[in-house]
Amino acid sequence: MIIKGGRVIDPLSKRDEVLDIKIEEGKIVKIVKEIEASDVKEEVIDARGKLVVPGLIDVHVHFRDPGQTQKEDLVTGSQAAIAGGFTSVVQMANTSPKIDSKEKIIEHYKRARDLALKVYTVSALTKNFGDLELVDMEENFKRGAIAFTDDGIPNRNSKLILEAMNRAKELGAIISFHEEDPELIEQNGINHSEVSDKLGIYGSPNIAETSFIARDVAMAIYTGAKISIQHISTGLGVDLVKFGKEMGANIYAEVTPHHIALNDSAVLEYGSLAKMNPPLRSEEDRLRIIRGIKEGTIEIIATDHAPHTAEEKAKELTKAPSGIIGLETSFSICYENLVLTKEISLMKLIELMSTNPARIYGLEGGEIGEGKIADLAIIDLESEYKIDKYKSKSSNTPFKDKTLRGEVLYTISEGKIVFKK
Repeated sequence: MIIKGGRVIDPLSKRDEVLDIKIEEGKIVKIVKEIEASDVKEEVIDARGKLVVPGLIDVHVHFRDPGQTQKEDLVTGSQAAIAGGFTSVVQMANTSPKIDSKEKIIEHYKRARDLALKVYTVSALTKNFGDLELVDMEENFKRGAIAFTDDGIPNRNSKLILEAMNRAKELGAIISFHEEDPELIEQNGINHSEVSDKLGIYGSPNIAETSFIARDVAMAIYTGAKISIQHISTGLGVDLVKFGKEMGANIYAEVTPHHIALNDSAVLEYGSLAKMNPPLRSEEDRLRIIRGIKEGTIEIIATDHAPHTAEEKAKELTKAPSGIIGLETSFSICYENLVLTKEISLMKLIELMSTNPARIYGLEGGEIGEGKIADLAIIDLESEYKIDKYKSKSSNTPFKDKTLRGEVLYTISEGKIVFKK
């Protein structure tokens, strides 16, 4: 396969130029100004005027498989991912049953073997998310767990977390934390603010997130463990992560496209489609998150793709589940709200959505280089499109039927075209 005349952006080499790319046996073998097809059977993709980037990598998705496949499964989740330009994703462990043992990790990879992209899994941090007993971290890591997290159920057992950080440091593994203290939340998924006052509820205050971030930042400084703060939503949370980094801790932070694009007023317009954990926060928080991206405090964009059925989301606001889907709109939402607004460069966006996730989580991909895996996305930055039908089983998103900019035309995984518009 030859990709002709695309604008190739590779954050690792700082390359941004019009080039041809030749692919053989799943690898990139040549990147030069001009490549002539030597075989009539060779497939040629005309990428002139289009963007060619490393395949996007999402380290935080929920495919609900096993246990809740009426919402999503490994196949439909994979189709949603490749439609969004992703070539690697990491599934969270809050399936049913939880992915908390070597047997379940092995079973996941058997089932994921023939999917259209690489679907990795984390391991639960505690057995059955019980917050009482750590999983066999050494064995689960050896079997392919990319990280450890009880995402969805915040960890409250500080003594156990300290032990987990010490063990993770020995392994060279990362622990990702869902930072919300349930004791401080009356109704989850909605920010405690003027918005919740208008709705006649208390909601979830900032302190629910920042108190747990402060704890885990302090523990990371103390232990030297590598940790990630998941789906950060508060300005103070960004400041706390920045402080930890300045103190020399191995701390990273991820943010979702929806926390970049929306504030808590969206709940008044979209109802349960704008309900998620942690909730959308104030405009001040949103702007601090964007500054956190620009200054390098936040290094990963991850969707927290969380499918729910239409029937579940149709319930009244306080009873509807939290979460929205995001894989099929992720690039466009971030491109519109970060690049077109001139907050960051296109190079920086690809770093956040591909290169950094690969580097921080130790995954293959995230770069375009000779001898490297041919995981690529081809994007038309000028194309305006509207998604009214989803590859996902679910459509719970406030971005439904919105006209978006920056359409994924091809996704190439290990040298094979797995998605074509």
